[in-house]
Amino acid sequence: MRDIVLIALYALAGAAAAGVLGALALRLLRHRSVAVSLTVVAAVSVTAMLAGTLSVARAMFLSSHDLTVVTTVCAMAAVVSLLCALLLGRWVVARSNALTLAARDFGRSGSFAAPGGNATAELAALGRELAATSAKLEESRERERALDASRRELVAWISHDLRTPLAGLRAMAEALEDGVAEDPRRYHRQIRTETDRLNAMVGDLFELSRIHAGALSLHPSRMSLYDLVGDALAGAEPLAREHGVRLVGEGVDGVPVEVDGREMTRVLGNLLVNAIRHTPADGTVAIAARHEEETATVVLSVTDACGGIPDEDLPRVFDTGWRGAEARTPPAGAGLGLAIVRGIVEAHAGRATVCNVRGGCRFEVVLPAAP
Repeated sequence: MRDIVLIALYALAGAAAAGVLGALALRLLRHRSVAVSLTVVAAVSVTAMLAGTLSVARAMFLSSHDLTVVTTVCAMAAVVSLLCALLLGRWVVARSNALTLAARDFGRSGSFAAPGGNATAELAALGRELAATSAKLEESRERERALDASRRELVAWISHDLRTPLAGLRAMAEALEDGVAEDPRRYHRQIRTETDRLNAMVGDLFELSRIHAGALSLHPSRMSLYDLVGDALAGAEPLAREHGVRLVGEGVDGVPVEVDGREMTRVLGNLLVNAIRHTPADGTVAIAARHEEETATVVLSVTDACGGIPDEDLPRVFDTGWRGAEARTPPAGAGLGLAIVRGIVEAHAGRATVCNVRGGCRFEVVLPAAP
């Protein structure tokens, strides 16, 4: 038993010496290729076994011939181990270099294509993560391009919409100043109308800027959907009469909701005004509200008779500055109403959607139901 303990101690000492040297080599070569590190690991393993064997050789063998045989076997094992380590290291380095080139192209072109061929599980996982990151960045770039296009359209349309009434106001002011206005009172009324229009446009821009800046302050209170829809219908009734459009508010459930009454009235008002302006005379605009118990939500819908929105334009309806195609080209406005609707609804933890129905389209506002 004592001999076994001594043999174990001698073998441990020899292997430990080889391990310490291997650790020092790995530390010195830590910035080199992974193939070098794998070769060092293989060399340490074989050297540790050989050192332990040689340290106890005299106790294990009776002749030098047996020691030579064992040493030769260990040397052949060392050669095979080093060759395997070199081959594995070269393969890993090749796969790493291919992934590096793909990542470099990702930085240049903005799109990542995983290199072909087999790879280790870690490199394959890294390639998948880079591909997923590339897809997310592409989506972000698409959204940024869409937002830039919307901003450019908004600036162009706002500039046009401001220039036209300002030119008219200047012409009427000059006519009044020169005393050539045949009906000054009519000019005054027209100036008041154009001023109200400009004021409404500036108000929409201010509201939209607050929404985009996250500075929209809500003061929710508990109220009934019936009262909310009733207030919106009362506010839109004069415009509906002017355009010869019928307003229908049937099927409204008296479900309680917790919303900012002022902001939500603006949402419904924008939807109703938008629907009335795009519905022909003798058409109908219907507003409804229902409670979805399964999802604990409240759905407010406004249906018009505009003739529908082209399918390719449906995703852009709530974009800032969107005015629509020929079927929904508004007579006035800067395309801010629906963008404001979406901003206010999302601030209430809801969502705004639109879909085509027979003869028109339906806008829906989904809000969480009050407990």
